[in-house]
Amino acid sequence: MFYDYLVIAGYFTLIMGIGFAFKGMAKNSTSDYFRGGGRMLWWMVGSTAFMAQFSAWTFTGAAGKAYTDGFAMSLVFFANTFAYFCGWAYFSHRFRQMRVDTPTEGIKRRFGQQNETFFSWALIVFSVINAGVWLNALGVFSSAVFNADITLTIIITGLTVLFVSVLSGAWGVVASDFVQTLVVAVVSIACAIVALVQVGGPVEMVTQFPSDFMMGPDMNYGLLLVGTFVFFLAKQMITIMNLNDSFRFLNAKDSDNARKAALLAMVLMGFGSIIWFIPPWVSAILYPEAAAAFPELGNKAADAVYLVFARNTMPIGTVGLLLAGLFAATMSSMDSSLNKNAGIFVRSIYQPLLAKKNKVIDDKHLLKVSRVVSFACGILVISVALFFKSLKELSLFDLMMSLSTMIQVPLLIPLIFGLFIKKTPNWAPWVTVALGLFISWFMMNVLTPQVFANWLGLNELTRRESVDMNLMLTIAAHLIFTAGFFCLTTFFYKAEHDEHRQAREKFFVDIETPVIADNEQDDYDRKQRDKLGSMVLLMGSGVTFMALIPNPLWGRGMFVACALVILAVGVFLKRSAKPIA
Repeated sequence: MFYDYLVIAGYFTLIMGIGFAFKGMAKNSTSDYFRGGGRMLWWMVGSTAFMAQFSAWTFTGAAGKAYTDGFAMSLVFFANTFAYFCGWAYFSHRFRQMRVDTPTEGIKRRFGQQNETFFSWALIVFSVINAGVWLNALGVFSSAVFNADITLTIIITGLTVLFVSVLSGAWGVVASDFVQTLVVAVVSIACAIVALVQVGGPVEMVTQFPSDFMMGPDMNYGLLLVGTFVFFLAKQMITIMNLNDSFRFLNAKDSDNARKAALLAMVLMGFGSIIWFIPPWVSAILYPEAAAAFPELGNKAADAVYLVFARNTMPIGTVGLLLAGLFAATMSSMDSSLNKNAGIFVRSIYQPLLAKKNKVIDDKHLLKVSRVVSFACGILVISVALFFKSLKELSLFDLMMSLSTMIQVPLLIPLIFGLFIKKTPNWAPWVTVALGLFISWFMMNVLTPQVFANWLGLNELTRRESVDMNLMLTIAAHLIFTAGFFCLTTFFYKAEHDEHRQAREKFFVDIETPVIADNEQDDYDRKQRDKLGSMVLLMGSGVTFMALIPNPLWGRGMFVACALVILAVGVFLKRSAKPIA
């Protein structure tokens, strides 16, 4: 375990170094702090868009689901891939063309100030809860790895994220996301290759899987799985491509880079949808009793399957690298959340409050407030994670899906459909959210999966079938009734009563007008490549030293191969940062 601790310590040092390295790029204005002044290159923006959908939950809750249910788990991530494809085709560049610093400023331009205030508070609260789930997932895994106290793990990780987010803002967040994408890629590909070698190849993995590889156990109705996937496509579109989550693309230096970023996220998510889950699938064959190794985790025991695989199959030091990847995934999701919340609070709540009191607004003052808000939100996230750690009876997958489907979908429906339905009354967004929350309650407590199954004359549903049907029915209800209601509100729209009409029309003109980078952009491009190149080279050097750990020859060779890939990326970035003679 000594080597694992050493790897993790080195990783934390690197992440804090990123915070210091990019501190100077976020000192000029709140725009720099919230979105890097809108000057980031596509590969930085694409990596942060990818990592925003990737947290420790992927290696824990999702891995546990893949371990028990087989290929079906990948369908959730294929839906993410589809959402980013739509982002490339339609959404990403239009989000950048809103010409705002925070997502709620975009909401204000589309729906007016009252809705900006409503969504600001609602999105901050939900974001804190969501980040608490991610941090809790990391605590579950870490406690199993080191027999460490979950509470201590959650607090230390949360404070590290706070350091990077508060110190360097969006620049540090996105830069760390890029480096963390490399960590995740290295860990995932190495584990996937070793897993396939151990089991004898992909064909053996499929044929030897304990249950039906495509459908998994306890699934008597294949059509239910197909229906769940179809509705998941719509759900992930709503939860990824909306005005709130537009913050991923506000950082891009121009419209073209925003589209390339969405394309990069799509490619990474597409490959990851298979690669991430090969170790859990193989573990179901090699280690059928893996979940029993951690009875103290309750129903979350299967969520530690990646740890079982790494300990039993991978060379010494991989557990530390894997945990570093988990820290990377969680920190990237959490620091993005903190940075976004700071922007939302300062621009959409605090700044309008000062304006009402006719106070002079100094950007340096707002920058200080932004850092205070980031810190406060971080403390709240840690508190939420500590609360969730007590819910051992609920798996991380079920917890994540419940929050997303029951709360997030109705909250975000107006923020995506509002891009297509242009004329709606001022009350339409918040009334739609209220209706959506009622529908979520109704589907949870009244129109339950078994009630619906009885209508269709189906047999008693298994627990897995009930969970999947509940997700499908709830998403379907929101698409039909919640989204349908929002669209129908256009019939109540009265142009003569719309004080926000001109601002809204200007918003729709702007999102169709490309953003082109100015003449100062070349200097920012070189700084990004140079600073990130240095960070990547440091990380590659650290992985190189892992080859000195006493391992079999193939294990040492694996670390060398991973290090060469990382170092090659670092060298390319450093060379591309040099001015053209």
